[in-house]
Amino acid sequence: MVDNFNEKSDFIWSIADLLRGDYKQSEYQKVILPLTVLRRLDCVTERNKDEVLERYEQLQEQGIENVAPSLKKAADAQVYNTSEYTFESLCNDPDDIAENLQYYINQYDEETKEIFEKFAFDHQIDRLADADLLYKVVRQFAEIDLHPEEVPNEEMGYIYEELIRKFNELSNETAGEHFTPREVIELIQIDSAYLRLQAEVKR
Repeated sequence: MVDNFNEKSDFIWSIADLLRGDYKQSEYQKVILPLTVLRRLDCVTERNKDEVLERYEQLQEQGIENVAPSLKKAADAQVYNTSEYTFESLCNDPDDIAENLQYYINQYDEETKEIFEKFAFDHQIDRLADADLLYKVVRQFAEIDLHPEEVPNEEMGYIYEELIRKFNELSNETAGEHFTPREVIELIQIDSAYLRLQAEVKR
């Protein structure tokens, strides 16, 4: 597990090199940490995505507004996404990736959307797009497999903690000054039947 953890952590860390010149080193975490979480969620929701989309369409036809309970059941998780997009399919349309990525995030359940609002990630999407970096960064994240079957809970936590440690070294900050690692780690870890979503991200 150690080798696998190091390999994935190093790969994600290397993506930050794409930001050089357009971002200060102390700003790298504003892009890499949210995308690490998002890629994890993308992998988590992939398993039952077809079931969720089918159930969502049925609920829409029935005019049911409170769709969350049924969609969580269809997803077999506390997190779900009603967009047809995945990281892989987002990369099939480079010209519209900013608009499509924002739409993709907005199609998550309310709790998950709130987390990305706390990350203020919509601003980073615009900034990356303006710098012609968004497609390149998302394409790189699409290359890493963060499915729970491939990356168990403990290992995912180690990866995130290692990234935070490296970013803190770059910006000369102490752990937790801008983020609360333990709470975010709870977000990206899967507890057998469901994903725990009670995370509080400090700006």
